[in-house]
Amino acid sequence: LLPFYENQIVTARRLMRYFGSKHEKTSHIPTSIVLIFWWTTIFPLPVWGEEVRVALASNFLSTFDVLKKSFERESGHTTIVSPGASGKLYAQIVHGAPFDVFFSADAYRPTLLEENGLAVLGSRFAYAVGQLTLWSPAPNLLQDNGPEVLRDGAFSHLAIANPKTAPYGKAAEQVLRALGVWNMIQSKLVQGENIGQTLQFVASHNAELGFVGLSQVLDPKMKEKGSRWDVPPTMHEPLTQDVVLLKTGEHNPAAKALLIFLTSPIARSIIERYGYHSAQPVAP
Repeated sequence: LLPFYENQIVTARRLMRYFGSKHEKTSHIPTSIVLIFWWTTIFPLPVWGEEVRVALASNFLSTFDVLKKSFERESGHTTIVSPGASGKLYAQIVHGAPFDVFFSADAYRPTLLEENGLAVLGSRFAYAVGQLTLWSPAPNLLQDNGPEVLRDGAFSHLAIANPKTAPYGKAAEQVLRALGVWNMIQSKLVQGENIGQTLQFVASHNAELGFVGLSQVLDPKMKEKGSRWDVPPTMHEPLTQDVVLLKTGEHNPAAKALLIFLTSPIARSIIERYGYHSAQPVAP
């Protein structure tokens, strides 16, 4: 068996413990059977295609659009995506929104869902580690001088996502506090409901600059536009992003297939190409 597939087979073994019968041991299942499980879960015949409903953190939308095409093409499943701020999506899930899978921009909310019995215990893992960046449409405004630009305050508006509901907004607040400018620029802050709206504020020139996800400005529609300062990760809490299978999707084969697909080399390559740090997912 090629080493290329070894990680996926290990992941399949682990996922089978959670997605299979609670009374059936899988530790001694032959490798060939595990491989068949892995392959047929990700690549079933299109006629068996199911629908998976995804609650998706806004920062991951452009990346997921690419993942979605690959997943649907290879699996025959279809994906219905609802993007938004992680905090708002979490609230919708708590109040009964019928999502199958939750891609959060943090690890905190998926953990809470597990603890409160709204997610399948043991299904949660990190799918990406985000990179915060300060971006401006002005080509020469930002390079390595992000801290100086923020301290000088020679701008009218700075856009950030709402720190109370969006992890990237919380990280932006931490950076501004670390630079000692949080209180000084309160009158200049423009808050987006989520990181997608924050980018729109800056791209439409309603703010001269704003804190967004690197993946957003690496999107083909945005690439090579404007200027940016990539924030050192040491200036804020890690943007570890977890995905979890929700109770409503526990028996949905498409939801399970999507989680397994995220561990594939194809998915990892796409995620890293869009500006995320490697977070090799390890299924329980």
